[in-house]
Amino acid sequence: MKNPVIRRLILALALLVTALGPLCLAQQQSKINIIAASPFKSPHILVDAAETFASIVRTESGGRISVKVIAGESSEEDVNIQCAQGLVDIQLTGGRPVEVFAPQYFFFNAPYVIKDYEHFLKVWNGPLGEKAKNQVFMNGSMISLGTVYRGLRQTTSNTPIRGPADLAGLKLRLPVVETWITVWKSLGTQPVPVPLPELYDSLKTGRAEASEGDLTQIVSFKLAEVQKELSLTNHLVAVGWVCANNGFYARLSPQDQVLVTTAMHRACAWATDKMKASENDLLNQLKAAGMRITQPDAGAIRDKAKQAVEGLFKTAWPVTTWAEVLAQ
Repeated sequence: MKNPVIRRLILALALLVTALGPLCLAQQQSKINIIAASPFKSPHILVDAAETFASIVRTESGGRISVKVIAGESSEEDVNIQCAQGLVDIQLTGGRPVEVFAPQYFFFNAPYVIKDYEHFLKVWNGPLGEKAKNQVFMNGSMISLGTVYRGLRQTTSNTPIRGPADLAGLKLRLPVVETWITVWKSLGTQPVPVPLPELYDSLKTGRAEASEGDLTQIVSFKLAEVQKELSLTNHLVAVGWVCANNGFYARLSPQDQVLVTTAMHRACAWATDKMKASENDLLNQLKAAGMRITQPDAGAIRDKAKQAVEGLFKTAWPVTTWAEVLAQ
């Protein structure tokens, strides 16, 4: 090339590309450390889901993306705040994100409203669910990455619960959730609001006489050590919600967003299948630990709760009706 100016420009450009090439490659391949938190202790299906997600992400990224799982160190309330503020990147938790950031849609996680997990998915993936997700996104700076079936919630106690009469005056440990407290009060219990980390001690010390929760919670908190009876009230379809901090998610490259989202969907599907397959095993595990299993008149208990549930749709959840939810 005869023009020395053009020749110098081409040489300079070539040197620049040579210098920037490794930098660009390093940025594309930079390591990412994700913090995923759950309020539940291992063994718990949501902790299992988090660890499975970590394994999938590590494999799919060739080790470039790692996940640190923090389990059972903070309450549901604190984990939700940490995720909303970006102190953790992902949370695998109960219904706290919906309760706080989309309270008018909290019927998704309330006693006696949803029939089963398949019914939940129909409503959650329909128009009502989309509106709830949008509320969580706008108010909570988080996006939904999936849900996990945690099983039906049951009731533990030291005396058997066979029907509504056995609930009268019972000091029942509940999470600090006002709508749940309303329903259980209508059933005659004396709710004792206790954060999840204090669940075991509240039952051991007698601060509470009974509790309610999914089987994985009952197992992971070793409640068989402090409760003799397990009554299959089937009062709530327990769901695990997986949310990511929006700032964390936005910082991922489009390719890594797809990788993380796909990996979490796979982990959620795996955990849901595992939970469905293991419910009988968990019951047998609790039996082996000394708990007696009672089949109460769940229909009679549900009927007594009906007035309170319908009242909550008028006051706390006015975006729809119980009849509309049940029809889907």
